[in-house]
Amino acid sequence: MITSARYIFIALVLIISTHYIVSLTHEEYGRATSLSNLKTKFVRPPTPPPSADTAYPGKSGSKDNFPAHSPGLNETLAIDRRANATFVILARNSDLGGTIKSIREMEDRFNKKYRYPYVILNEEPFTEEFKKRVSVLTSAPIEFGVVPKEHWFQPDWIDEEKAKAARDKMVEKNIIYGGSVSYRNMCRFNSGFFFRHPLMLKYRWYWRIEPDVHFHCDLHYDPFLFMEDKKKVYAFTITMYEYEATITTLWKHVMDFVKANPEYVAKDNSLGFMSSNNGESYNLCHFWSNFEIADMNFWRGPAYTAFFDYLDKQGGFYYERWGDAPVHSIAAALFASRDQIQFFDEIGYEHNPYIHCPKDKASWEKGKCTCDPGRSFDYDGYSCMSKWDKFMEQ
Repeated sequence: MITSARYIFIALVLIISTHYIVSLTHEEYGRATSLSNLKTKFVRPPTPPPSADTAYPGKSGSKDNFPAHSPGLNETLAIDRRANATFVILARNSDLGGTIKSIREMEDRFNKKYRYPYVILNEEPFTEEFKKRVSVLTSAPIEFGVVPKEHWFQPDWIDEEKAKAARDKMVEKNIIYGGSVSYRNMCRFNSGFFFRHPLMLKYRWYWRIEPDVHFHCDLHYDPFLFMEDKKKVYAFTITMYEYEATITTLWKHVMDFVKANPEYVAKDNSLGFMSSNNGESYNLCHFWSNFEIADMNFWRGPAYTAFFDYLDKQGGFYYERWGDAPVHSIAAALFASRDQIQFFDEIGYEHNPYIHCPKDKASWEKGKCTCDPGRSFDYDGYSCMSKWDKFMEQ
């Protein structure tokens, strides 16, 4: 008996020693056989009740409050549902540094948990250096694409003599980008073509990112799923006044389109946010589109397709300097219902020189935000946020 007990004891010592050595030399084996991991396999942790800290954005007790996913350890493996969505970035090779900064912050603040893909577009092929430097930033898929020439360059039917005269006048008045054709190309592309790019066709939702922007807060829920579940179509963080000299005739053409196509106008629309006299004049308010999360089915639908085609034929992208921000904003305000437009207060965002910082203290603290709420643009004199608040309270 003593001999048998001795053999058993020696065998146990060998097994425990081997386990200890392998645990130290093989990290995956050590994690898999740790007591904390084994506990999670056999003991189900209690489910905490829903609280304001685990809710989607919205006022306390509102219909938009319900529990959101809170990833734990191995969080990238814990996501059991994702939207059909992508980030989209329009950049040049010279924007490499700014693109790296934007993607790195997006990964740190949100996407390391969700691994949504990126589509990065350029008017010319990206260099191998650009692709190599960007590709190491994330484990999410990245696709690099070239914008088709017919979607980017000034159309042949534009009267260049007339367009140049308009550019020269804007230069004389010191209007920003007044003399730039490439800026106009970009505005037209973002208004009516990015969602038609072959790399974008497989997706429904997008989050637009620009080079050299900042995401100041951790995001603890999936805004794509929020938009999908709540049947939203457009989301913003900053709203402001447009430079009137760049869109002199835009509102007239908008109203002409509306009169000719009243069937496209949503019943509970947001015209009241942009006009105090039922459309007779435009107060210049728009959503700043360098940040936007939206449903491309809305842009691809019959209302926006007809709207963009009509505006494009007027030539205002080149004879004036129509931007994608007012074009997208006006379309969302007219063709979507007001409850389909979302303001994301929790997403701290900066595009120089303007910052949106969460005004809710609990959101700011939970998001570990690096922005100063005192510098938030929301209620600056040039912001339209107070008009949006007033409109939504009606």
